[in-house]
Amino acid sequence: MLFNGPAIQSILSDDFRKALQGKLLVNTSSVSVEFSNFLANYVHEAGGRFIEMPVSGSKVPAEQGNLVGMMAGDRLACASIEDIVQPITCAAVYCGPIGSGLKTKYAVNLYLVTMTAGLAESMNLARAQGLDLQAFGRVLDAGPLASAYSKLKIAKMINQDWSPQAAMKDCYNSAQLIQSAVKAADTRSPLAQLCESLYGEAIESGLGEEDMIAVVKLLSRPPS
Repeated sequence: MLFNGPAIQSILSDDFRKALQGKLLVNTSSVSVEFSNFLANYVHEAGGRFIEMPVSGSKVPAEQGNLVGMMAGDRLACASIEDIVQPITCAAVYCGPIGSGLKTKYAVNLYLVTMTAGLAESMNLARAQGLDLQAFGRVLDAGPLASAYSKLKIAKMINQDWSPQAAMKDCYNSAQLIQSAVKAADTRSPLAQLCESLYGEAIESGLGEEDMIAVVKLLSRPPS
């Protein structure tokens, strides 16, 4: 999985184009819908077939084979690779024509980036109020809002473990793609706009290679 559109663009050599003849290319990277359409046309013109399948999930779900694939493109082509992607996914859902998988991921990631920021703010408020963070974490883990994701991130904050399961730079890339999607859909998402600004500040603070939950470090700083 390559990081973004420019990373993919860098490998589109003549040799790569020739190798696409008769092949089926599955792109799992998070890119813009425009780039995905460009890539689909590039592959088709080279004599290949193209499927878009961004995934939901980071390092731990990937290691456990629990990613969620959002497939887009020709329905029969998507069905033909279900057995191939099964080892890395707990579900591979057909979302529609090219672009639909990415649009689904933007909407899913909107929930993710806002939830991550909210979880960081919650833990920071508990810390600022002088609460026992171990006890606070147990309350969150036992409550109705608990999830496998929240439990992982709560533990990382308590242990101050900033090793990346999903790096801040990836989160910021997602936040930028979400903002572009919001504008393209002519709708509003004030929380997404705030999150893009917050994660951008984290990147500027040198947190790009740390886990996205390290955004809590910004919150613990005195307001300027």
